[in-house]
Amino acid sequence: QVHLVESGGGLVQPGGSLRLSCLASGITASGFEHYAVGWFRQYQGEGRHAVSCENPMEDKIYYADSVKGRFTNARDNDKETVYLEMNSLRPEDPAIYSCSTDLIPLECGPNWVTRPYDCRGQGTQVTFSS
Repeated sequence: QVHLVESGGGLVQPGGSLRLSCLASGITASGFEHYAVGWFRQYQGEGRHAVSCENPMEDKIYYADSVKGRFTNARDNDKETVYLEMNSLRPEDPAIYSCSTDLIPLECGPNWVTRPYDCRGQGTQVTFSS
């Protein structure tokens, strides 16, 4: 059973930076480096919005237009962890951020924004301090 745990959220000032982590466990087939991991954010009362998706087996990392140039994905396959570096935080960025992956190795693909995932973490809250 695949399990995801996010961390790194907290209070941050507008314009500041934060790094979120998504730790995966229970991946046994093919290795973590073959799995797509998507980051999402959710505002109160709304569904999740796709922020990014990355699979090292693909030649690109997908980002939502609203975060391009400010957010960056990184991955440590040995630690089975994916990071989301968030810079120049804007008023629309505070939200609950969560990550998702699949039970089998799959690409993000061109429909990465709407593609379903098999599992997700509980999320970590990002809030502006002022």
